[in-house]
Amino acid sequence: MLLSNYSGYTLEAGIDEAGRGCLAGPVVAAAVILPVDYRHPLLNDSKQLNKKQREQLREVILQDAVCWAVGEASPTEIDEVNILNATYLAMHRAVAGLQQHPEYLLIDGNRFKTNLTTPYACIVKGDGKYLAIAAASVLAKTHRDDYMCSLTGECEKYGWAQNAGYPTKQHREAIEKYGASAYHRQSFTLLFKQLPLFI
Repeated sequence: MLLSNYSGYTLEAGIDEAGRGCLAGPVVAAAVILPVDYRHPLLNDSKQLNKKQREQLREVILQDAVCWAVGEASPTEIDEVNILNATYLAMHRAVAGLQQHPEYLLIDGNRFKTNLTTPYACIVKGDGKYLAIAAASVLAKTHRDDYMCSLTGECEKYGWAQNAGYPTKQHREAIEKYGASAYHRQSFTLLFKQLPLFI
């Protein structure tokens, strides 16, 4: 059973991201504040859910949340500042988009960098421990997947409806065949032949 609160504050925002390991597309973060003592039997880390469950839970979260917001950092920004700093940027944009100012930030992962005065905690594998982080993981994942599928033409060529921009064999082979698109992260290793050899 996932926990409903960590800090004791009422307006505790769970924050998670999707797309850090992708070769293409933005990194997306979501911030979600759930009602005090919120419960939902199916809400869990988005990686533990299938697509249908994520879609169903997204509608529940959008309806039940006190407030929520999504933030992005573009492939260009990722190339300019690196993926870690771009992830922080997307998280800050998500927090800034919340309709209510959070009293506490609960962040999935082991690090965070911010100039905000809002207190926060980093929770390793927090999307499997706290409901607000799990809700954020669902919103970030579904938002990003929908965006990648909306890129008509590129989506079909690179198989983004199946791989969402992650470095699958199919995706790398398509890059080899068609070249990189405007949505690819040029600072990432895109082709098999660029990968380091391990002996």
